[in-house]
Amino acid sequence: MVGNSPAAGAVGLHLVGGLPLLRPDEQVFTAMLDGWRNQQLARSLAFSTIEGREKAVRAFARHADAFPWAWSPQMVDEWLGDLRSVRNLRRSTLRNYQGTIRSFCAFVTDPAYGWAEACQERFGTHPVQVIHEWNAAVHVQEAEADPAKRAFTRDELQAFFDHADEQVGRVRGRGRKGWLPAFRDAMLFKTAYAFGLRRNEARMLDVVDFGRNPRGPEFGEYGVLYVRHGKAKKGSPPKRRSVLTVFDWSAEILQQWAEEARPLFPTAGPGALWPSERSSRVGFTQMNTRFCTYRDSLGLDQGLDFHSFRRSYVTHLIEDGWDARFVQEQVGHEHASTTSIYTCVSS
Repeated sequence: MVGNSPAAGAVGLHLVGGLPLLRPDEQVFTAMLDGWRNQQLARSLAFSTIEGREKAVRAFARHADAFPWAWSPQMVDEWLGDLRSVRNLRRSTLRNYQGTIRSFCAFVTDPAYGWAEACQERFGTHPVQVIHEWNAAVHVQEAEADPAKRAFTRDELQAFFDHADEQVGRVRGRGRKGWLPAFRDAMLFKTAYAFGLRRNEARMLDVVDFGRNPRGPEFGEYGVLYVRHGKAKKGSPPKRRSVLTVFDWSAEILQQWAEEARPLFPTAGPGALWPSERSSRVGFTQMNTRFCTYRDSLGLDQGLDFHSFRRSYVTHLIEDGWDARFVQEQVGHEHASTTSIYTCVSS
C-alpha cells in the first residue's frame, strides 16, 4: 500500500473480491500476469523485458500443466532439465529463466499485493517460491559467452569487407535490383567495426548522430558518433556515449553513403541512417541474413557473428597500442575487465 492506495499490481486492482468467475484458474492467472506487468512498469522496466518475462512464465505454466498456486520446485527442475537437454539452451539463458520465475513468485507471494490470500480463498492453497539457492544455477564466472565466439582476424575482416564490396559490383554489373541494399549493408558492416557498435546500436543510427571533433578536424562532419541507443540497464533508458573516429577511411565511406547512396532509397527521410526498401529503417533479419550469407560464402566459421565486429574493434585497437582506458570508454564498458574479455588474438 502507498498511503491509502493499493500498490501497482495488487490483487484489488485486477480482481473483484468475492465475485464468482466463469473460468477461475485461467482468469486469476491472467490477472496475476497483468498485475505483475503493472508492477514492472512501475519499476520502469522495458516493455521488451516485461513481454519476454511473461512468455517465460507462460511457457513454464504450460510445461508444468499447473497454475502458480500449484507449482513446486520439482516442476521447475523438470522444465529447466528439458530446456537444457532437448533445446540445448545456454547456461546464461537458463539462469535468466530461473530469475524470471523467481521474480514472478516473489511478486505473487508478497503480502503487499494480496495474491496469496486471494488464491487461498478461491483455491484452498497459495503460491510459494519455487526457486531456491539449492535448485538455482550459480553464476560462477564473469564471462560465460560461447567460447566459439571470437573476433575476426585482420585477414578475415579484410576478406569479408572485400567480398561485401564485390557483391555490390556483381549485382550492379548484371543490371539487377538489389545493389543498393547490398551497398547499404556493406557500409553498415564497416561502420559497426569502425566504431565498435553493437547490432542494435548500428541499426538505430540516425543521420544526425555524427558531429565534428575539434581535435580531429581531418574527419570533418564525422569526427564523433553520438550513440543514443546503447545497451540499457534494467529499469533505465538506453545508455548514451560518444565514440571518437579513429580510422581515416570511416569518415570517407560515411560521407559517400550519406551524400550519394542513401538519398536513392525512396524511404530515406531525415531520420534513419540505414533505410530499407520498404521502411525507414533496416531490420535485424536483413542484417543477420546478409552477414551469415557473406560469412558462409567465404567459408568462415560459425564463431563469427555481427558482434564480432565489436570484438575486432577492441582487439585491433589494443593490438595497435591504443590506451586501454580509451578503448573502454569508446565501447561503453563500465569495467576494464569487461573490455579485456572482448580482447582476442587477431593474428
